[in-house]
Amino acid sequence: MLIGEDVVEFESRSMKKAVFLIFALLAFAAVVHVHAEDAAETEAVEEVAADSFSPEQRDAISKSEEKFEFQAEVGRLMDILIKYLYSNKEVFLRELISNGSDALDKLRFMSLTDATQIGDFDKFEIRISADKEKRLLTIRDTGIGMTREELIKNLGTVAKSGTTQFVDAMASGAAEGKDPLSLIGQFGVGFYSVYLVADWVTVASKSNGSDKQYLWESAAQGTFTIAADPRGNSLTRGTEVVLRLKEDAKEFADFATLKRIVTKYSEFINFPIYIEEVKTVEKEVPVEEDESTEEKKEGDEEKKEGDDVEVKEEKDEKPKTKKVKEEERSWIQVNEQKPIWTRNPKEVTDEEYNNFYKSMTKDTEDPLTHIHFVAEGDVSFRALLYIPKKAPAGLYDNYYSKSSSIKLFVRRVLIAEEFDELMPRYLSFVKGVVESDDLPLNVNRETLQKNKLLQVIGKKLVQKSLFMINQMVEDDAEITDSAAEKSYETFWKQFGKSIRLGLIEDHSKNGKKLSKLLRFPSAKHDTPVALQTYVDEMKKSQDTIYYIAGESVAVVKESPFLEKLTKKGMDVLFMVDPLDEHAVQQVTEFDGKKLQSITKEGISLGKSSDKAKQKLDEAQDSFKPLCEFLQNLYGSSKVEKVTVSDRAVSSPAILSTAQYGWSANMERIMRAQALNDASRSSHMIAKRTLELNFKHPIVKELKARVAADADDDKIKDLARLLYDAAALNSGFAVDDSKDFGDRVYRVIASGMGLSPDAKADDADDDAEEAPEAEEAEDAAEEAEEVAEKPAHDEL
Repeated sequence: MLIGEDVVEFESRSMKKAVFLIFALLAFAAVVHVHAEDAAETEAVEEVAADSFSPEQRDAISKSEEKFEFQAEVGRLMDILIKYLYSNKEVFLRELISNGSDALDKLRFMSLTDATQIGDFDKFEIRISADKEKRLLTIRDTGIGMTREELIKNLGTVAKSGTTQFVDAMASGAAEGKDPLSLIGQFGVGFYSVYLVADWVTVASKSNGSDKQYLWESAAQGTFTIAADPRGNSLTRGTEVVLRLKEDAKEFADFATLKRIVTKYSEFINFPIYIEEVKTVEKEVPVEEDESTEEKKEGDEEKKEGDDVEVKEEKDEKPKTKKVKEEERSWIQVNEQKPIWTRNPKEVTDEEYNNFYKSMTKDTEDPLTHIHFVAEGDVSFRALLYIPKKAPAGLYDNYYSKSSSIKLFVRRVLIAEEFDELMPRYLSFVKGVVESDDLPLNVNRETLQKNKLLQVIGKKLVQKSLFMINQMVEDDAEITDSAAEKSYETFWKQFGKSIRLGLIEDHSKNGKKLSKLLRFPSAKHDTPVALQTYVDEMKKSQDTIYYIAGESVAVVKESPFLEKLTKKGMDVLFMVDPLDEHAVQQVTEFDGKKLQSITKEGISLGKSSDKAKQKLDEAQDSFKPLCEFLQNLYGSSKVEKVTVSDRAVSSPAILSTAQYGWSANMERIMRAQALNDASRSSHMIAKRTLELNFKHPIVKELKARVAADADDDKIKDLARLLYDAAALNSGFAVDDSKDFGDRVYRVIASGMGLSPDAKADDADDDAEEAPEAEEAEDAAEEAEEVAEKPAHDEL
């Protein structure tokens, strides 16, 4: 088993200071500590070691063993490794399997030039077994093994595993175009993670370069021993690590736990990994002759006691059996799934891609699409990305807390299941794997050092993800069957919010690509259409992409803002998702065409005839008194100005907003936010403009009545009601619902020829009679109580 070379890099000054303090404390402790062995501890260690060897073998070991002290750096680092470095205990198994894979890789490579390295023993595998009762865990590989000297050097000195030396020695082979190895072990401290779960470790190793098998044993107390293995060359070749598990680490002797850890971290190791499964089964076994004879004697005695019982001998007696419980052992391979991302994409079938996706994600459906590529340059890596057919539950509920679903591997070993640095949040639905041999890991192999290589990989993954999505658009365009399912339509229904969020979060880098992926329903299209489709269908005289935002398609279809554009045969995009307006603010234009909300004031609806312009100019002069009256009546808090326009066709008035600031729909959305602070967002509320349709009879009549008697309260109520109706139709909420309701009732009463102050018939009666009725009722109750009391003379 190999232990790789350690590369420890600390980036921050605070981390350096922390490590310096730790080392200083350890160094001070080493100076003042008297190196003496505790007899009780020695006895405990020997007792633990005896669990994996017979007393005779232990006696032979004690006679031949040599005692060594760990290199000073190892002694000082041990506590740091065990107590501070690893955040998860289960990674010890990943480290041991990785080291075993290194040993197998090295042997396989050396056998290419020297077949005698393998000999008759051609197994390349890793086997894991456990004994729950003794709390023993064994990990064995059939790799290159270690000699006595290598055991001392590799396990007694940090970062001296020989991996680096070996790779340097094979540099000439790599220069000839050969791939020397995919060695995982770059961190000599990985082996010492075993002390997270073990209080005693025995390493047995048989190297091809040695005739003897040796044992390395230690309890991480500053010393280790080396001895010849009294069992002989039981391994044939390779390394066996036996861990005596701590009391609080007994779960690592459980088959299910071991299988889960291996599947999680080492599923794609190049060599088969077997775990021994022990099951208790009930079997029927023949009764031994002695037991059968004894039972027969007992039966004869019973027969003698019963004189009246007639006994008939059976001619064919069946063999007697009994049920016993036995342990059944079997080896289960837990890494049968092959890393298909390492293969040539041309050689992998769609079925293989789909099966791998289901195995990796536990999804029951095939993915919507995938992309498989190899990137080279500043950093080389392979990647296989998928888009699910359905959005995961809670994808947007936990949007800001969810990490990327990309699994990161370094030389077939899982480093991170969810790594935020690789993919932006809006692409967190993309699942897949990324593997690179060039990434520098931190000493605990659990995290990556942040550097520009991660940024390069992340940028490439985003590009490929957007390319994969755009490819679905192109593939859908080639489908001629209208009934056929289209991939991008399915994608938009499930992940449309992610594209909108991408425009908000990643506009500066990928805004153009994302804007091409937007889809909206429109006045002419029931199914969502792309901006490019809208542009292709525009009239020649049209130079603006028009849109309207609202609560739903049904609501915006009835908007008075649509009337003029519909009459002119122009299409309008419907933005009915709460994120649409946020996203479209980042898309000021598309294909040279400006995007314009039709609920804003001052928009151009194309060229108007001279006659239409003349009529509008005349109306502005003619309706000026009405506009001034309404402006004064509403006040600046409701409208910035009142004017006449020809934007409405069948509606008497519309309420538009200024070019800058929230639209009516955005104001509705922002007011609904739970944490919205109205005082801080008041500057975003756009100024409103009431645009009167000077051709409408209601407006004409109102103009005449105002000219006749501007002080009439009925006229004021009608004018205010006109504003309220225009606001509601334009998407705004009523500011004062009580005042609005009272005004409607007054107008209704006036229309019926009733007095606006008329009240219900018995409303006043109830108000006046209620006190009298209450007094009469109280008097009656009091009289009844007096009548029930006995007279004084009767007492």
